[in-house]
Amino acid sequence: MRRSLISLLIPLLFSIQSLCTFAEDRIAYKIEHLKDNVYRFTAGHYHSVFMVTKEGLFLTDPISEEAATYLREQLSQRFKVPIRYIAYSHNHVDHTLGGNVLAKDGATVVAHEYAAEDIKWTRAPTAIPDITFRDQLAIELGDSRVELRYHGPNNGRGSVSMRFMPANVLYVVDWIVIGRMPYRDLLGYDIHGMIHSTREVLAADPFDLFVGGHANTGTRKDVQRYLSYLEALYDAVLDGMLAGKSLETLQSEIRLPEYADLPMYEEWLPLNVAGVYKTLVEMSYFNFRTDIDAEF
Repeated sequence: MRRSLISLLIPLLFSIQSLCTFAEDRIAYKIEHLKDNVYRFTAGHYHSVFMVTKEGLFLTDPISEEAATYLREQLSQRFKVPIRYIAYSHNHVDHTLGGNVLAKDGATVVAHEYAAEDIKWTRAPTAIPDITFRDQLAIELGDSRVELRYHGPNNGRGSVSMRFMPANVLYVVDWIVIGRMPYRDLLGYDIHGMIHSTREVLAADPFDLFVGGHANTGTRKDVQRYLSYLEALYDAVLDGMLAGKSLETLQSEIRLPEYADLPMYEEWLPLNVAGVYKTLVEMSYFNFRTDIDAEF
């Protein structure tokens, strides 16, 4: 009887230990200095950026209520200046939740008009933006400023780039990811918009440091390589579909070996292919094309 009880308890203990480890990994937080008065906040696999001035703090995505609570406490201990602004990168709730925590002492919340509209329409449980803009907005804070720019559709609604000056740090969430493959089957992405927006970023004034909402920080060269991957992926799927190939065939044939060093290459390349395929069917209506001998 005792031996049977032990045999039951051992797997249970391992399960509890695994769950605890997962929970710890999920809520791992980190604050690191990037350049000049710009810092990066990490919560698990998510990143946001904040800027410190004598007049106060400019924060970006709160990520979650738990992450925002941790960040708020750390900022009050480390910098002793108020939170003046919070800017959402886009509408997705895995980046905007927790805005109510950071804004409760009167900070001004900023977002693109489409992101703000979506937050209101969906009744997302976070702080509603106080200031919205259509194309671009510059916010001065002390001797620094943040330049927010809308590049058109790319991921979610109202996704923008943020350039922190004079540090010249560029922050973009989700539609540019360096040091890793784009996420799975490109859920919520517009492949045409991703390519267009990334080209626009690279055509603008050079930045000194790129920071993403996920994965790595990097340089202009890293962003150029990311764009090259998107273009190669899109061209490979498009050419295959124009030739009448099925999704299954495309997933088995498309390899793009020059990007095989990217983390999640083997796991996510077939899913990336599926994401582009889905966009061309659902957004570009390839299934109505009479010049292609295929069933989509």
